[in-house]
Amino acid sequence: MKILIKNAQICSEKEVSSPCDVFVDNGIIEEVGQKLSAPSDARVIDGKGKLLMPAMFDTHVHFREPGQTHKEDIQSGSEAAINGGITGIVMMPNTCPAIDSPTIVRDLLDKAKQVSRINVYTSGCVSKGRKGKELAAIHGMKEEGVLMLTDDGDTLDDPSLYKKAMEYATEFGMFFASHCETPCLSGPRAMNEGKKSYELGIEGSPAISEEICMDRDIRLAHATGAHLHIQHVSSGIGVKTIKFWKEMGARVTAEVCPHHLIFNEGDIGDYDTNFKMNPPLRTAEDNAMLLQGLKDDIFDIISTDHAPHTDFEKKSVDFISAPNGITGLETALVSLYHAFVKKGDLDWPLVVRKFSAEPRRMMQLPPVPIEKGGAAEFLLFDPESQTTFTKEFFQSKSINSPYIDQTLDGEIQLVLLGDEVLLERGV
Repeated sequence: MKILIKNAQICSEKEVSSPCDVFVDNGIIEEVGQKLSAPSDARVIDGKGKLLMPAMFDTHVHFREPGQTHKEDIQSGSEAAINGGITGIVMMPNTCPAIDSPTIVRDLLDKAKQVSRINVYTSGCVSKGRKGKELAAIHGMKEEGVLMLTDDGDTLDDPSLYKKAMEYATEFGMFFASHCETPCLSGPRAMNEGKKSYELGIEGSPAISEEICMDRDIRLAHATGAHLHIQHVSSGIGVKTIKFWKEMGARVTAEVCPHHLIFNEGDIGDYDTNFKMNPPLRTAEDNAMLLQGLKDDIFDIISTDHAPHTDFEKKSVDFISAPNGITGLETALVSLYHAFVKKGDLDWPLVVRKFSAEPRRMMQLPPVPIEKGGAAEFLLFDPESQTTFTKEFFQSKSINSPYIDQTLDGEIQLVLLGDEVLLERGV
């Protein structure tokens, strides 16, 4: 397969180039330059006015396999990722059964090789069954390729067990990811504690639930020398906490999700369960502090926390009883452009760095810049086009999205991985 993309601007971690041409032959970028000639057997794509950038990578997704494949499975989740310009993902281990042994890891990764067109990785549990009582089979999972350990969705109430895990797994080059929550403060509750929760008559979850656990877990990591990654930060004080510990020398990284940057408790409206998630949407002031934290490099990466649920689960019960979580793989990049890049609040190099390069580095993988001699793993984005997120648009089995039936500016028109065109529309 030979493809010549003409007159597109290339986005890297550092800059957006002047319009140029990119020639791909058999999955390798053979040439980047001006006025390149196309071989007679090459396909030519007009990239004028469009942006060519490395494909995204998401370190926080829930594919619900094994155990809840009516919501999502590896195949459907992978296709959803492609639809959003993402060519690599890391699955969370809060499945049924939990991903806590080398056998389960091996079976899932073998399945992924059969059904997925993108690169699929998985995290593993810290504790057996995510019960917080005894360590999972950490070394065995490492032998199968697991790097990230997390009891995602469950907090390890016993700090001595977490400390033991950190001391043990750090020797193997593994790191930890924490879903920060203090259960006695946070649940079971349905939204941020504040003015809006009082208006709606719903018992709220205060931001301190997240912040207390965050501080505890970072202190444990700092004491043991472990690398700790803080997941889906939602509060402004959380940003300050991470900044403090980074300045103290802790090996801490952190992520922010598009929905926590864009939405807040005021968007819940008339008990719309598509805005119910954990941690919950907080305030407009928190939005602003999270965005500034992304600009100031307090946040190392962007992730989606893609959390699919069926319509029946989300819509057949009241707001309090509905499960937490929204889908994000298919909407993340377009929503970031629509909300921030188009308005100048973020630039493309930052998005490429935080949503493509740094997530790969965290997983000990090389970035995929668009340069001569490199493997082709990129997307073509049209800022002048639009995307309408209809039910038919989504490739996920679940459509619990705040963007359902909305139209946003920007469109992913091409996704290329090696010698395979994974996605093509509008070109």
